[in-house]
Amino acid sequence: MNQKAQADANPDAAAGNATAQAAWLDQVKWDEQGLVPAIAQEQGSNQILMFAWMNREALQKTLELGRAVYWSRSRQRLWYKGEESGHVQQVHEVRLDCDADVVLLKIDQIGGIACHTGRHSCFFQKFEGDTSSGAWVAVDPVLKDPESIYK
Repeated sequence: MNQKAQADANPDAAAGNATAQAAWLDQVKWDEQGLVPAIAQEQGSNQILMFAWMNREALQKTLELGRAVYWSRSRQRLWYKGEESGHVQQVHEVRLDCDADVVLLKIDQIGGIACHTGRHSCFFQKFEGDTSSGAWVAVDPVLKDPESIYK
């Protein structure tokens, strides 16, 4: 029986379910904008692929759907990772850090590209040199031209 059918059959149980649902969301330390940082880590390699933000609805939908859903601060709406590019993140595990203020998603990156630049990871720039003459250098290849990903 789906959640709506259960709620219709037993409204008191549905109210209890909503309270339990809110309890786990309330354990997260949301910032003043109602957001929490979220890190996407590739299952298997443990490589960090990207960083984004989640609000309560994004975190709940991520767990319901088994795919990453973030909050887009620039668009001010939910962002279903891969909605334009097809580069969906299948979520296998969700963790909360010791301070309850950062979420970690263990994911499979469908299509192998997590970054809007067409790279596997958003963390493709490495600092090389020293503090007086160093620079950020792109060290990971572009796997697909972003112009062909986003139309």
